[in-house]
Amino acid sequence: MRRLLPFVCAVIIADTTLYAALTPLLPHFERSYHLSKGSLGALVAAYGLGVLAGAVPGGVVAARRGARGAVLAGLVLVTVASVAVAFSGSYWPLLLSRLAQGFGSSLTWAGGLAWLALASPAERRGRAMGTAMGAAVFGALLGPVLGAAASVVGVRAAFLAVALLQVALGAVALGLDPSPAERQPFSLVFGALRNHSFLTGLWLMTVPALLFGTLNVLGPLALDDRGFGAVAIGAVWVSSAAVESAINPWIGRVSDRHGTRLPARIALGASALVSLGLAATGSTWALVPLVLVAAVAFGGLYAPALTMLSHAAEHVGLAQGVSFGVMNAAWAIGNAIGPAAGGGLADLTRDAVPYLAGAGICTFSLAATSRSRRA
Repeated sequence: MRRLLPFVCAVIIADTTLYAALTPLLPHFERSYHLSKGSLGALVAAYGLGVLAGAVPGGVVAARRGARGAVLAGLVLVTVASVAVAFSGSYWPLLLSRLAQGFGSSLTWAGGLAWLALASPAERRGRAMGTAMGAAVFGALLGPVLGAAASVVGVRAAFLAVALLQVALGAVALGLDPSPAERQPFSLVFGALRNHSFLTGLWLMTVPALLFGTLNVLGPLALDDRGFGAVAIGAVWVSSAAVESAINPWIGRVSDRHGTRLPARIALGASALVSLGLAATGSTWALVPLVLVAAVAFGGLYAPALTMLSHAAEHVGLAQGVSFGVMNAAWAIGNAIGPAAGGGLADLTRDAVPYLAGAGICTFSLAATSRSRRA
């Protein structure tokens, strides 16, 4: 566990760095390829669609071939896709490369988190998952840095460097002891989907993906309209990710001590308020702080959701690899719908409307979890 946790965190950091690197580059691609907000939303959503396509295969590979096998397969695919991004010269090759990156990421996440869950005692699993999510957010912190660097040194050089990092991580994975396979019929997933805690965990993974997906499209474009360059936009996202990265391990410990529902409900209420603030503000001085607060509110849902899913899977006898594969699908659905629908809806109406929709989703979810708790 002493070597495994840092390795899994490094893999997750690399994945989320790739995911978030696009944020400060969106204005560049908008001008270079003459794209609408809807097209940019589709570009952001491509990564999530790739994760969705790889969610079930990733979980099956992690369960039947062992977590290390899934991680290695994902690292190979992400390496190839990163090289493809580096050499993309138009919109469609870039879109397809991002799709492949997301597919590879689904394998590394399912394998990595299953590896952690199998190696962690149940009473400390929330802390392990919170640390993993802190690493994910740290990757999201580095992503805008990579995007900002790519705007200076070039997209090709930046993404080739990422590909080399993936190769190095693969070499490290080969030196770690593999986890045992968890062979079982995939039909057990349908039994897990009848478990209320498992379903709640999946929904709590989907909600922040929806919210972040919308913010990651509309936020950079709004700042660009107010005169922010790629480096300044990256700095805002770096700051927000730094705050979220610091707080996630603590949220994991709270989930271990007090249960997962309390931190989840607090995060839902805060997310509704922040979404209303994003819908109402037109001021740069209000928008930047709201992006920082959104990182804590939206991201505060991830650690309780992961812990809830892991415990529910253990309760119903579902393989951890398959559980996290299904989790990838839940996250991917939100991440695909959020940017695509948020960007498209903003094109048809105005930016406030997608944020108001997000506030409504959070309010509904908070009410539903409250009713469930009383029942």
